[in-house]
Order: sequence, then C-alpha cells, then structure tokens
Amino acid sequence: MAVYTVHEPPTRTEDGLGHTERFAFVRDGFSWPAFLVPPIWMLGHRLWLVLVGYLALAAALLGVLRLIGASDASGLVLGLLSLLVGFEASSLRRWTLARRGWINLGVVVGDDLEAAERRFFDAWVAGGPLQAPRQSPSRPASPPGRTLPEVIGLFPEPGAPS
Repeated sequence: MAVYTVHEPPTRTEDGLGHTERFAFVRDGFSWPAFLVPPIWMLGHRLWLVLVGYLALAAALLGVLRLIGASDASGLVLGLLSLLVGFEASSLRRWTLARRGWINLGVVVGDDLEAAERRFFDAWVAGGPLQAPRQSPSRPASPPGRTLPEVIGLFPEPGAPS
C-alpha cells in the first residue's frame, strides 16, 4: 500500500469537476527517477528552485573535492547526493507545492494512484474524515472519561506570576 498526500491548487476555476482534475497526489517513498536522473526529474516536475539548489550544491561539493585534492571521490559524492534526492523527492515536491500556494488536503492510502484517488474522492464527496471539523487549538482534546486540570505546572492559578 502506498501513501499519498493530496494537494489542491490555489486558484479555483468555476467548474468544480475541472478543478478536481488539477489535484496533485504526491506518493511518499523512494523515487527511482529522481535517484537516477535528478536534474531531468526536477525539470519534469517543474522544481526550479530545487534544481538550482541541487546544481549549486553539486558544484560546491565538486569544488571542495577538487580543492582538497580528492577529485577521485566525485562520482561517489554525486551518487550520494542523487541518493538523497531519491529519498527526499516527495518532500521536495510537497515543499514546492506549498511554496506555490497549494493546500494540503490530507493523506490517503491505496494500492496504486487510481485506488488512492478513488478512496480520497469517495471520502471527500461524502464529507468523511478528510473534511472533519478541526478542534480549536486553544485546548487539546482529552481522552474519554478523563478531564485535564485547568492549570498544569507549578502555579495553581492561571496567569500567576512566574
């Protein structure tokens, strides 16, 4: 079972169904294309800043290796950098989508992309767990049958001087 995060584009079109076709499902896990050909994978996913950062980091690492006289290890260092990109590919995509204003709608699990899409839209249309109301951040939820004291800590009254 694969885990996907679902992202909604920032600008909504008038057509509701057309808008849902633009949702992005980002698979969590290792990406072989990102490992094997990182720059081409980044260009394919329009990760411009990630590509610039990757090229700058690779150039800096190669420059440092040349400076210390360890040019023989450049293949190993670039391989390790590609391995890092392969492991962090989904995080890089999510970061780019968030930077562009896309909204993270939630997480869905499915055997493949089609099953994950079907599961997400079934729950989304039905108003299931992905559309559950959020609790107020002022007070955390307590387990059933237990109540939290009003003040936790050294002072018995709220707002007591420290």
